[in-house]
Amino acid sequence: MSSHRPVVTAAALAATVCLLATACGGGSSSSDGKASGRSTEAAADASKPGYPVTLDNCGRTVTFKEPPGRVVVMNGASVAEVSTLLALGLGDRIVANQQTYGMSEVPGRAAAIKKLPTGDVTLNDAYDIPREAMLGLRPDLVLSTTSYGFDEKNGFATRDQLEDVGANSYVSPQGCDQDTSRMTVADSYQLLRDMGKVFGVSDKAEQLIAASEKSIAAVAEKVKGERKPNVMVLFSNMTMGGNDFSSVVAKGIYNDILAKAGGTNAFENASETSFADLSKEKVAATDVDALVVIGYNDPDPAAYAKKLLKEFPQWPAARNNAYVTLSDSMYLGPSNDLAVRKIAKMLHPDAV
Repeated sequence: MSSHRPVVTAAALAATVCLLATACGGGSSSSDGKASGRSTEAAADASKPGYPVTLDNCGRTVTFKEPPGRVVVMNGASVAEVSTLLALGLGDRIVANQQTYGMSEVPGRAAAIKKLPTGDVTLNDAYDIPREAMLGLRPDLVLSTTSYGFDEKNGFATRDQLEDVGANSYVSPQGCDQDTSRMTVADSYQLLRDMGKVFGVSDKAEQLIAASEKSIAAVAEKVKGERKPNVMVLFSNMTMGGNDFSSVVAKGIYNDILAKAGGTNAFENASETSFADLSKEKVAATDVDALVVIGYNDPDPAAYAKKLLKEFPQWPAARNNAYVTLSDSMYLGPSNDLAVRKIAKMLHPDAV
């Protein structure tokens, strides 16, 4: 994580980093607001058919008798959950949100997130909501990117403790064992689909999924048969290990996005986990055709990309000034199609 954040947060990122789309090209209109108690809309939704809704989530059976009206979104070094709720028009259900990247590929999304209530709680060293503060928020649903957010050892309310006070909990796809190396774009669709069911807006969720699939398929068709450049994906100005390059992506949803955009990860085999911790020598010895720099609360990831290209002039990426900066669309969440299109335009400008 960025150097100004504590080590524990960096560790959480390595385990959880995992985003929003509209029905027309992947962007989404957002609906946000402060919910005090159960919203009028939530109460009205309770009379709709289709409840109770039951999900199997990380081995737990979670049952919703009505749409949640007091939702808490934990940090998790993600914006997947809050972005999904906003994409579905559910911002008014959020009573406390701790997720933010400070930027987004979706126009207006970062501003919409910034306007959401935070619950006015004092966060712990992991920049998240401790147990007593969580219980004081009186949630009826708590969302966490991984099971880390319900770990008692880290001072969080457990799923059992939340259930005892009438609150449901949900861990996002691939978050049960905190191993995000297997994550794909399909997991973003699963998160949308699950939240659609929970809140009684499945039609909206399916519209977003269909629009994203259509957009990605159109890009994939255009780059079909093209050479697949070697791409280095990493976080800007972030330290997560002991080497010079400790925030380099090896596996996870990033690789699925790259593949759909007509590229391949230059460091896919550098680690069995989601991230590789690499020496400068290893990076210098690898042919990098293009850079994808992910900005996590970094106001100028392009400056970091340019610095890297200057540092490694032997790269084809440096000779061609080939880089793109992204934020939330590279993660679990409803805007992966935007990342696919932007990367494809950078890798295959004549095709896309």
